[in-house]
Amino acid sequence: MPHALLIVNRDKPEAMRTADAIRPTIGRHASLAEIDASDAPLASSVAAFDVAVVVGGDGTLIAETRRLLDRGRPIVGVNAGRLGFLAEFDVADLEKHASLVLGSAPPLRERMLLSIEIARADGSVGATGLAINDAVITAGAPHRMIEMSMSVDDDEAGVDITGDGVIVATPTGSTAYSASAGGPIVHPDVEGITITPICAQSLAFRPVVVGAHETVTMSLRRVNDGTCLVLDGQRSIALSKGDRVSMRRHALRAKFVANPSNRYWDALRAKMRWAAPPSYRT
Repeated sequence: MPHALLIVNRDKPEAMRTADAIRPTIGRHASLAEIDASDAPLASSVAAFDVAVVVGGDGTLIAETRRLLDRGRPIVGVNAGRLGFLAEFDVADLEKHASLVLGSAPPLRERMLLSIEIARADGSVGATGLAINDAVITAGAPHRMIEMSMSVDDDEAGVDITGDGVIVATPTGSTAYSASAGGPIVHPDVEGITITPICAQSLAFRPVVVGAHETVTMSLRRVNDGTCLVLDGQRSIALSKGDRVSMRRHALRAKFVANPSNRYWDALRAKMRWAAPPSYRT
């Protein structure tokens, strides 16, 4: 039998109820170990596993994807949150497809990630990180506009950005903060990086999608005390004047087990209300 690692966000009562419901299903198809969801590094005491089943919302799934990335194992997202765009399974779907999902060759969706490096003004490396959805440079308190210079790969001239910040997103993250800020929806199978300004002072600065092989660099020219880089809405890194933030495709890819009952366009319509018509009077 394969070895399954069940990870539950025990801070959420709904996640606990969902875990109780799926535990017997998993146990019929795999040997089972269980841990609590946490942003801490995965303990070395956790034995090898073939698949991870993560119970929680999309935020829990993103945090656990970061934690499990180096293990290279597929992840089954079971939704116990409000939206569940990334966490594709519910209790009924997992029961229906358990033999396939927990089998030797589950259907996979591989997702591109972003690798981030901050170079400080003195040339030292300030921090590194990764993002499943997006890397956001945000103005922060006292909420004055900030100024950056942006370059893409060998475009040395670059462009200037003045505004509340910028969102650099993966195709997976194109339906998250970037979409709310007016950025395009990018199908997850498209290899690209989306750059969406946040309240840019210039009406001419429109969102743009660049190649996944390119490096996007933001140089901070004017910042606030609270200006920072936020990765997936979960990790915050303070930024200073003169810092350079470089973002490129990560060498590794996240592996999510696909729900055979789920289609991308159906999820986009049902959960994001994409292309929904106006509410006409009857």
